[in-house]
This record gives sequence, structure tokens and C-alpha cells, in this order.
Amino acid sequence: MPVLSEQGFHVIAPDQRGFGSTLGSDLSYTNNLASYSQINLATDIYVLVKKLGYDKVRCIVGHDSGVGPSSWSSLIRPDIFRSLVIMSGPFSGPPTLSNKSKNDYISDTDAIDIELASLEIPRKHYQAYYRTKSANAELMNCNQGLKSFIRAYYHYKSSDWKGNNPFELNSWDAGELAKMPTYYIMNQNQNMAETVYDHMPSLEEISNCNWLTEDEIEIYVDEYSKTTFQGGLNWYRSSVDYENIQKLSLFSNTKIKVPSLFISGEQDWGTFQKPGAIDKMSSTMSKFRGIELVENAGHWVQQENSEKVNKLILDFLSKI
Repeated sequence: MPVLSEQGFHVIAPDQRGFGSTLGSDLSYTNNLASYSQINLATDIYVLVKKLGYDKVRCIVGHDSGVGPSSWSSLIRPDIFRSLVIMSGPFSGPPTLSNKSKNDYISDTDAIDIELASLEIPRKHYQAYYRTKSANAELMNCNQGLKSFIRAYYHYKSSDWKGNNPFELNSWDAGELAKMPTYYIMNQNQNMAETVYDHMPSLEEISNCNWLTEDEIEIYVDEYSKTTFQGGLNWYRSSVDYENIQKLSLFSNTKIKVPSLFISGEQDWGTFQKPGAIDKMSSTMSKFRGIELVENAGHWVQQENSEKVNKLILDFLSKI
């Protein structure tokens, strides 16, 4: 933010619905998942921009969960959101209308979870786990404590964990997906806190981690102690909600028409976690400016190698 500000941009980084200090959303395991629909999340950003007194945004940037609201904002209101940078998760376009009834519908991740459970070493998809009612309590009340959980989670998905060497998977089937680390394809008998505890960094690794200090970890602990994880976990539940998907299908075959860029870390499995998504992304963006994989960075690319990410964003903005 300071680097962009020094170049004359006004930069904001809002806590989104269900996160941090943003109040007003239902933080329970709610059945009203329309509140967390992508259209509603994009509307939050639109209203915020208008409340701040602006009619146009030079660029909207979204990382991980932020990929959805930023991409949908650009797709629905290209007159306001004039360019797009997404990081770590490809946007593969609006869904098509399901020809199944609500009772017959099952999401891709729930369907693959059945296959994963039948492997020789039973596994489960992390998104299916995050949609369970027990997930929030298991994270908040984990044996190692919230601080150690967050530290291990960040470490395990970063380039500091030397096991992160991602590659394109051949297909969406259990055998292929099981090649990913357990933070994506979990062991069936473990929750996420137990999963990442197996990869807790050493004291030396923590001391050498200059992209995420102990003081910064404390901020995460304080914020999630106030809100819990349930608001964020509701995003996973909303993403497979039948009514939400049917409403999003109104935009099927609609492309993002503003200049767009994808940035990810070379050691980030998020780029490839859904086979075919990275290729589909380029066809759903009519002014796609390419893929940039950043060295010495895993999933937290904007933190692990902020200097390179800043340069890529500024170069992108200078050319549009």
C-alpha cells in the first residue's frame, strides 16, 4: 500500500464481509448464504467505493478469497472497476445454469470427496472440510493454540516449506488431487489444525521469517479471537449454494472486458489446485495480460515477495 500510495494512488484494503473489524454480517453457521454470495460481496465493494466518494477504480486487486469479489466486480461493472489483478487463484468464469434440481445437485468438491475417501490412504478436500459445522470450533479451540495454528498454516503454504513444488495436474480425479499437499487434500482422520501442526516451523525458521513477524501474527490472533473463522468459512459454503450458483449463471459466457493480470508464487499450489482452471481463465478475460509466477514465493505472494509484486502491479498499471 505505501509503494502504490507513493506513486499517487489512493489505496484501500477493506476487511470484507465476515472478516476482521467489519461488523453486521451473520457470523453464525447461518442458512442465509445469500448474504455471502459473490454478487453480494461485490456489491459490498461497490457501495464502499461510492461511500468514499469515487465513481471509478483504477484497479481492483484480489488475493485468494478476494479473487471472487474482485473478478465479479470487474465483470459486472467494468465502467467502474477499470482493471483487475488477481493472485493465487485463477478465475475461471461464471457458472452455467444447472439442469439438476436442488435435491439432486452436488458440488464438484463434495463429489470428489467421496472418491478421495475411497483411496488406499483416505483423504478429503479442504473446502469440503471447511464447510462442515465443526470446522470453526476445531480451529478456534485447537490444542496448539490459535497463534501456533496460524503460524503453521502460513508456513506450510509458503515457499519456506520446501515441499511446495507445484505442477499442473492431469484431471479432476482423486488420484491426481491426492498429489497435492495435505493443506489442500487432507488426511481424512485429521482436521486442519492437526494437519498443519505436523508442519510447524522451527524456532529458527520463525525467527528468519521476515515476511510475517510475530507481531503481525498477534494481529491475526486478536482479529480472529473477536470474529472467529465462521464468517470466512461461510464463503466456502456460499460458493456451492444452489441458489447462489443459479443466480450467477445469469452471467454465463460473459467475459471480463477490462485489462487483467494473474500473479502467483512459483511455489503456490493455488495456481493448479483445480485442473484446467488456469487455461480457462485466459479465455474468460478478453484483455488478459498474462500470468506472472513470482520466484521465492508460495501462496502468500504479496507478503513473501512484496517488492516483485509491487513492480508487477505498477508495470501493469503503466501500460494501461
